[in-house]
Amino acid sequence: MATTVATPTSAPAVPPARRRRPLGRSVGFYAGMVVLAVVFLAPLVWMLSTSLKTASDATDLPLTWIPENPTTEAYSTILQAGSDTPVLRWFLNSMVAATAHAVLVVATAAPAAYAMARMQFRFKRSILAAIISTLFIPNIIFLTPTFLIVDRLGWIDTLIALIVPGAAGAFGVFFLRQLFLAVPVELEEAAYLDGANRFVVFTRIVLPLSKPALATLAVLSFLSNWNEFLWPVYVIFTRTRETLPPGLATLQGAFTQNYPVVMAGAVIASVPVLILYVLAQRHIIEGVSQTGVKG
Repeated sequence: MATTVATPTSAPAVPPARRRRPLGRSVGFYAGMVVLAVVFLAPLVWMLSTSLKTASDATDLPLTWIPENPTTEAYSTILQAGSDTPVLRWFLNSMVAATAHAVLVVATAAPAAYAMARMQFRFKRSILAAIISTLFIPNIIFLTPTFLIVDRLGWIDTLIALIVPGAAGAFGVFFLRQLFLAVPVELEEAAYLDGANRFVVFTRIVLPLSKPALATLAVLSFLSNWNEFLWPVYVIFTRTRETLPPGLATLQGAFTQNYPVVMAGAVIASVPVLILYVLAQRHIIEGVSQTGVKG
């Protein structure tokens, strides 16, 4: 009678353990991150600390990081200032101008970038090269021509002059084009087979997949407009229509010796930017990484 010999079953393969980073390398990496964090955060901490000091404490030696007698007097002074320094009005103007500018940049850059990434037409490469070449031209060169155009349109001394110019910039087109090239073309072809047209494909497929890059472009455009100093000085003449950067410059002249008031104005200008970055940090990192997938 034949006997069967049982063959031992092979044990499941055990995945190899992850390679651990050498201890010295890990310590050096985190030490470098701590140093960078201190370098970037120290000015912000000093700004906040000075804004909570009295005028005399801010100039006493030796200088201290922690206020001995914390007070919000500087914020009360800056918020209760007269018609010469309407800080809250400047803040509102900056919020309106920067938000509208960011929305307009995304609205104009997305269709143009998609056309450059997917559509085929004559002189496409030449047009794309011309658009990208404008990135190498200093913005100061466009100051006078843009001013003349804005003057002809009757936008001088209005917030529209801070919103519209620069909304159709080359950076947004180049930035989003890199992402649209990385979107699998098979998704769009499947939508075409289902009867969708190009507009539906763009709005229902491409844009939803591009939310991180769109958010990144919106944040960058917001920050660019929020920090703009030279252009508002040229086109805004009414005190109540100024934005924060030129307004805070006059604030420094009005309170030259009152450093807490100046720092309080800087804190007010910095808070929206920091909040925006914290909320959009994940989208910014994801958007930047996606735009580098395909050239």
